[in-house]
Amino acid sequence: MKMTGTSVPVGALRTKKSFGVGEFLDIIPFADFCKKASLKVIQLLPVNDTGTESSPYSALSASALHPIYISIESLPEMQQEEPDAAHKKIAAEIKKLKKQYNELPRFSYSEIRNTKNTILRQIFDLHSEEISKCPELKKWIKENPWIKEYAVYKRLKTINFEASWKSWKEYRKITPEDIEELWNKKQLKNEHLFFAWVQMNLEKQFAQASEYVTAQGIMLKGDIPIMMNEDSHDAWAHPEFFNDELRAGSPPDGPNPYGQNWGFPTYNWKALKKCDYSWWRERLKQSAKFYQLFRIDHILGFFRIWAVPQRECTAMLGHTEPYECVTVKELEELGFTKERIRWLSLPHVPTNIVESANNGDYLGTHGILHTIMDRIGEEELWLFKPEIKSDGDIYAHEEIPLAIREVLAKKWRDRMFVEVEKGKYYPAWCYTETTAWLSLSDNEKRIVSQFITEKRDDMENAWEKQARELLGMITDTTNMTACAEDLGVNIRSLKSVLNDLNIMSLKVIRWNRQWEKDGQPFFAFDEYPEKSVTTTSVHDSSTLRLWWTEEKDAEDFYKAFPPEGEDDAETGASAKIEPGSYSPDVAQYLLEKAAESQSIFCIHPIQDFLGLSAEYYDEKPENERINIPGSVTAFNWTYRLPVTIETLQKDTALTKKIAAIATLHDGKLKNKRS
Repeated sequence: MKMTGTSVPVGALRTKKSFGVGEFLDIIPFADFCKKASLKVIQLLPVNDTGTESSPYSALSASALHPIYISIESLPEMQQEEPDAAHKKIAAEIKKLKKQYNELPRFSYSEIRNTKNTILRQIFDLHSEEISKCPELKKWIKENPWIKEYAVYKRLKTINFEASWKSWKEYRKITPEDIEELWNKKQLKNEHLFFAWVQMNLEKQFAQASEYVTAQGIMLKGDIPIMMNEDSHDAWAHPEFFNDELRAGSPPDGPNPYGQNWGFPTYNWKALKKCDYSWWRERLKQSAKFYQLFRIDHILGFFRIWAVPQRECTAMLGHTEPYECVTVKELEELGFTKERIRWLSLPHVPTNIVESANNGDYLGTHGILHTIMDRIGEEELWLFKPEIKSDGDIYAHEEIPLAIREVLAKKWRDRMFVEVEKGKYYPAWCYTETTAWLSLSDNEKRIVSQFITEKRDDMENAWEKQARELLGMITDTTNMTACAEDLGVNIRSLKSVLNDLNIMSLKVIRWNRQWEKDGQPFFAFDEYPEKSVTTTSVHDSSTLRLWWTEEKDAEDFYKAFPPEGEDDAETGASAKIEPGSYSPDVAQYLLEKAAESQSIFCIHPIQDFLGLSAEYYDEKPENERINIPGSVTAFNWTYRLPVTIETLQKDTALTKKIAAIATLHDGKLKNKRS
């Protein structure tokens, strides 16, 4: 059975009751709107606590929900027939703040987070005695053992002014016994119970919303980020599950010539396997309390993650985990001596390139180089000292002029093979662009290329084996339908693994092209696989409106899928639909095309559905974006609906248009423009 749905961040929901940001209970009226529009899926961005970070993909906890989504006025402690002076004061403050915050076009993450936490603390303090004796809370704590770690961690983080646990003077290293001891300290009881009380109420409100959505015949889809923030309660309490010396990221590509270093520690899968992946299983069970479907973020990471040494500033010298190592013996068998292996695997810095950055000062350059490098005999060639283990170590030498450090950092990355372990190497991702590669003979290049290709084949087998085990564990643990974020993945076993495990792939219509063919033609919509999710945009991309008006590949789509009647001079369909300008007709054309997909699910961002009515257009299309990758600003992740959900519910013209598109995909109407 095909289904059409919409994706929306919880924080984007806007109602008459809003506190400047969407809350879990706002999902209830949104479900009413979706039902009117015949939408059968609501997809949310991650809702875990992220602390001071606004990005929902920078989780501070794998289990805890974000306090920003709590409805304070709906708390039992605020439901008093005759509130006393203290509660009246809080209610008045909330009313004042709601008016102030609700006028903002986007929500102020830090301000609202701090304000809500302050008010929650005031309410807790007024009721701490009864809360501490509450049987419901005691039962909830027993059923959610993770809360002890989280509460102890949050208290310590609070008294350390929210600094990373790695900078704390005490309890940087913690044991389960330490956590239990801190939790049980009488003088800290209320401090810890506060966080448990907040989490219990968050869960109750989210569960209430989830149950309502299901009762309307709508499915709720969640999002589980693959990585955890290094400053998370999980990395603090369970360091054995993480490789703190490595950071996850992605290798160099066109838009990112240095790759991406996300700053998240990689997993220690061996340690996780020893306990039957209990940490992951509990994480999935927690999500299953609310969702029927879930998105697996960066599914490539379950095949192989791009692992970067912690202090590297770029991701160029990363390697895949798992990987097939290149040994000294193998390189010797290819005909390379130990001296040449050193040439291939260590950056050799000529004096003259540093001298050029040092105003031609030969003696001064030698003096600078001696601080972090060793000269090779009498040659004008240098090797980095053993204590230099990353480009971060180079930049740390602030006595060296920045221009010279940048030259040295660039040379640091100039190597064909990266030593991952003692005597074990991995081919640098851009090895064909290195000085060492260019120095090889044509025959040596052929031999090395063939050798690296064979290693890649071995790694492909290792990646498939790991993915089948890890993703098999995930799908076996839960009844939630799994949907993969598999954009840009070129691993040969991907399709078979996803198909065998009944995991949906993701198809973004603008990128679903046959990239390996001449002209890179789009896949026809009747060629989309059934086990997939079709979408018009994602949270990291531009919206349909911005894409159609400002990005070049919209023209390719227009030519591949011309609107009906484009040659009809009477209707002028072509003039209305052409890329460069946007209108409800354009939105309808694009959404109807997507509805032709054979995918089981068509789930589009709410912004793209709102494009069916010009009434909801922002003056600046870029303001409708959720996130701009590669930037860290107050703009990102703070999108809000342009009007309240109550207003959308009353917009019969809009709900009818959306319903017609949903019905088109769900198979009840023929493909015909209205």
